[in-house]
Amino acid sequence: MVVGFVSSFGVQSQRGRPMVSRRTRLEMAVGILFSTTTGNTSNVAELIKQNIGTECKDPIDVGDISSPADYADCTGFIVGAPTWNTDADEDRSGTPMDEFINDGIEKLNLSGKPVAIFGLGDSVGYGDNFCDAIEELHDKFSSQGAKMVGYTDESNYGHSSSKSAKSGKFLGLPLDEDNESDLTEDRVKNWCAQLKGEMNL
Repeated sequence: MVVGFVSSFGVQSQRGRPMVSRRTRLEMAVGILFSTTTGNTSNVAELIKQNIGTECKDPIDVGDISSPADYADCTGFIVGAPTWNTDADEDRSGTPMDEFINDGIEKLNLSGKPVAIFGLGDSVGYGDNFCDAIEELHDKFSSQGAKMVGYTDESNYGHSSSKSAKSGKFLGLPLDEDNESDLTEDRVKNWCAQLKGEMNL
């Protein structure tokens, strides 16, 4: 007869051997953090979750996070925001993400953790500042010791210029729901496949 008991997480262990609960695994999963105005960034965050699956927590708007320290146990982060303040040196998103990266990320225990950035922009109407917020987010997370991943080829886009492009690579995944929405699904799918390797998911 096997004797079992219910652990503090509600998962039965047998013969005194602890079992890793689903709740514990979720707490240690990759966090998807975003901020949005029109809802496009939220939709992309959900699409990323669908492509990566249970290795990621459900996406959360940073404006709804009461304590960033609650996410310190995440094994990494995927972070996204639009660019509304074009040609700005700081606060480029124009959403609660601006405040979060200035006051919240130091509580995420980022040292050595993989972080990938995605952004939403308009490559036609604001082609000279396409997805500039990606660079700001990239540099803020990098300055906290994160291992930055998820770079993409700049040549696949029709923009004129972007602060987020360095040496032919974007510092994350740019998306254009205004002019290239038909490409978003494949771009996200391919990026998530890349992230699974780079983040060991």
